[in-house]
Amino acid sequence: MSNRNIYFILLGIGFLATLNSCVPKRKLLASQIYAVQLRTDSTRLANQVADLQGQVADLKNQINGYQNDIASLNGQVANLSYNNSDKQSQLDNNRKTLAQQQARLQHLQSLLNAQKKKSEEIRKKMADALSGFSSNELTVSQKNGKVYVSMQESLLFPSGSATVSQKGVDALSKLASVLNANPDIQIEVEGHTDSIPIKYKFQDNWELSTARANSIVRILVYQYNVNPQSVLAAGHSQYDPVAPNATPEGRAQNRRTEIILSPNLDELYKIINQE
Repeated sequence: MSNRNIYFILLGIGFLATLNSCVPKRKLLASQIYAVQLRTDSTRLANQVADLQGQVADLKNQINGYQNDIASLNGQVANLSYNNSDKQSQLDNNRKTLAQQQARLQHLQSLLNAQKKKSEEIRKKMADALSGFSSNELTVSQKNGKVYVSMQESLLFPSGSATVSQKGVDALSKLASVLNANPDIQIEVEGHTDSIPIKYKFQDNWELSTARANSIVRILVYQYNVNPQSVLAAGHSQYDPVAPNATPEGRAQNRRTEIILSPNLDELYKIINQE
């Protein structure tokens, strides 16, 4: 009820009080005024309660929203924890694999260093053993972890022949002494010719180069007891020259037999196959 309405009601009651001035009527008027005030206070309190109930409903909605947000955040945290755990496990596995690869690499590198050192020792021993021969007759070199003993035709064979000369046999005896002292060496004997076609005894330069390599192998194995399981013979004919075949000097360099020495690589091959 508005204040204006209350005002008119009170004004009417006061007017009645003026007309009727007796005591009972005054008490009635007072009671009526009090009842109006009570109704007014009740209405105001009801409005306040309704406002408070609306605020409570709004707060409940906000609380529900906050609870939903918290649940969503907890789910995100759980997912992050799971993902982090999975990533950590993957990282640990990668670190373990890396450590294994590094250990294998170190082992492989140590074997390569040992192979290189062994190759250098063989080169030095071979150079010392063959020091009595000139550089025009033979050379000792190291390449790609292997030792190359290159013997010219003039040291080993008469022209067009696969029969080793006595000087060649002497050179092979010194070479064999180093081989027998290092039984883990792999030996490959390669025969080479120039580009001039062979005219007699052999069908072609393939046959000549192969026959010369076989002659060297037979002397090493049969006369000087080099392990036959460590020896391989091959002929390359004219197709692996070290100098141009256009000049006599170049062709002389190409007519050669190379004895290629390799330290045992079984352990290296084993690691490579594992890779």
